[in-house]
Parts: sequence; C-alpha cells; structure tokens
Amino acid sequence: MDKVVTNRYTALDVLRGMTIAGMILVNNPGTWGKIFPPLKHAAWHGCTPTDLVFPFFLFIVGAALSFAFAKYNDTLNKESVKKVIKRSFLIFLTGLLLNAFPFYNTSPSPELSFGENWLVYIQNLRIFGVLQRIALCYMVGALVALWLQKPKKIIVAGSVLMLLHLLILVIFGTGDPFSKEGTIAGSIDVALVGITHVYKGFGMPFDPEGLLGVLSGSATVLFGYLVGGHIRKSANKTEAVGDLYSIGLIALGVGVVLSTVIPINKPLWTPSYVFYAGGWSVLMLALFIYFIDIKGKEKIFYPFKALGLNPLFAFVMAGVFAKTLGRIIKWQTSVLQDDGTFKEITTNASSWIYQNCCVPLLGNNEWGSLLYALGYVTIFTTMAIILYKKKIVIKL
Repeated sequence: MDKVVTNRYTALDVLRGMTIAGMILVNNPGTWGKIFPPLKHAAWHGCTPTDLVFPFFLFIVGAALSFAFAKYNDTLNKESVKKVIKRSFLIFLTGLLLNAFPFYNTSPSPELSFGENWLVYIQNLRIFGVLQRIALCYMVGALVALWLQKPKKIIVAGSVLMLLHLLILVIFGTGDPFSKEGTIAGSIDVALVGITHVYKGFGMPFDPEGLLGVLSGSATVLFGYLVGGHIRKSANKTEAVGDLYSIGLIALGVGVVLSTVIPINKPLWTPSYVFYAGGWSVLMLALFIYFIDIKGKEKIFYPFKALGLNPLFAFVMAGVFAKTLGRIIKWQTSVLQDDGTFKEITTNASSWIYQNCCVPLLGNNEWGSLLYALGYVTIFTTMAIILYKKKIVIKL
C-alpha cells in the first residue's frame, strides 16, 4: 500500500480506469440471458466493444511500463528483473486465488465428505484467467522491452512473437486452424495443466486466457510500451496526439487488411486482433490526452482517474463480491406452481437484488440487467474514490 504519487500520466490513469469500469460492467449483468449485443463477446470470430476491453488493459500495462521503468534507465538489470518477476508472480497468484475463492465447494455432493468435496473442487480449479494472462504478458513484454531497449528491435520482437503464434496455430491446427474445433490452443492447455483445469465455456476444453495467446498478448504489451515511450519523450503534446492518431489509424487498417486472411479473434488473440484492438487503444489514449492534457478537462474524468489508480484492487474486489452474492449468500425458498403445489428452489443474493431492485424499475430485460451492472461499477468506483481521497494506492 503506497501513497499516491504525482508524477503519473493522467490520461493513462483515466483510460485504465475506464477500462476497469468496462471489465466490471461486462462481467456482472443482472442476468446473462438479457444483455445488449455490444456488451457481449463475439461468439468466436469478430470484435464487439466488449472484446476491446481486455486488450485495452494489456496495452495500458505496456504504456505504463515505459513510465514505471524510467527509474531503471529502461534497462534489464538485477533490480528491474526482480521487480518484473515478483510482480508477475503476485498477479498470477492473485488470479489463481480469485478462481479458487471461496475455497470450498458451494454446491457439495451430499454423498461425499467435506474433505472429498474439497478435493474434487481443487481437482476442477481453473488455472488460467484474466489476471494470469496479464501476469504472463506483463512478464514477457517487460523483459523483452527492457532487454532490447531500442524501438526498432522491440518492433521486430513483437512481430516475431505474433508470427510464432501464427505458425503454431497454422502448422499444428487441424482443418481450419482458426476454428474452435481445429485450433491447437486448447490442446496445449490440456497437455500442460490437465483437462479438468481448463475452461469449458465454449463447449469444449479451451481457455481464452490460455498459454498460447500469451505470445500475441505480449505483443500487445510491447505495442503499448512503444506508444508510452513516444508520449513520454514528446515535448509537444499536440504533436504527440497527432502522431498517435496516425499510429492508431494505421494499426486499425493493418488489422482490417490482415483479417481477410487471419480472422480477428479474441479467444485466439490473433495478430489481426492485436493490430485492430491496438489501433483503437491508441486512438482512445490520444483522445484522452487531447481532452485532459491539452484542453484541461481532467475534472470530468475524476471517477475514472481514481479507479485507474487502483485497477487490480477494483477488479479483484468485484470478482470476490460477485462470487459472494452469487455462490455464498443463498437460501431455499418456496415457489407456488400452476398446479397449486409449492416447489423448493435455491435463490442467491445476486438474483434477489436483480429481481427486487432492478426488474421493478426497468423490467426483466436488457435495461434492467444493465442497471444491475452499472450498480456494480458505481460501488467499486466509489471505493476507488475513497482510496484516492485518502491518497492510497494498493499495489502488487
């Protein structure tokens, strides 16, 4: 826990805060059956606004690196390596613990003892996740950037990472290497951690935050690092914004052109997705630099600035809060059926709040579901504002 420092790049903090707000928003609808299309992930290929949230954060991780490691002279040395490895380990561990929370089976099998239920729970624990992907991409991106230092070399390294990722997909995939059924990515994760520890939300053992995607994900971090280095060294912010708009539009164009042969795909984190999402990341950063640093409109972004100073705290607490309301706080209730009999069903706190607070106001529809999600964002933004006023930053 550290005091807030003043030598930060405000536009970067604001974009980070808005990104975390987006993460919390899309992860916590009132009901998964009622969501506006822009707040859903693409089924496989394609990119919705929701699919831009995660690469925005990895881009920001890279951009922030260029500021954070200035004190190490942007070089790979004992102190900087220790910092990177330690932070990567802590972020990965935090993600694993968040997956494991509440550390027991909330729907135990009655025929098994507590110890047996706990063993089954651990045997089915998902290993990868959002924070784990951030940790691994941060580690690879940071070490590569600090090792190579020069922008041209870093560009080559990022290109090599994406090319290696692409070659693995194409060479070892079967049929369509970019399809759910043909991709090798899921098989790599199964071989590494076992089928019971891999996400199965796609109807098959495949983790969208698995190991192979770390290659292109690290390229996203390196892209952010290069952009962060450019704005850090730019004396004229107006010219820097112009440069960023050019870079962003070029990256978008490259992503669209590449998508004609390599689909834009978030679960696989394809190279076309790196460029496409990276282009939007640069454009959004340029927009905030213009409004905040050039036009002086920082005050209107105050909530996002506060959230951006404690992003991992907000994300982790939102996850803990969601699991507490959805899995831990639950009870049995009797429901009258059409035949006049009562049926016992399990209700959790999350469902109760949605049905009794959001549905009466806006209905059991997309608007009611969005209201619930906005309530989540409000809660953790308020927490972040309180921490900011107390000049507290919680770091890993």
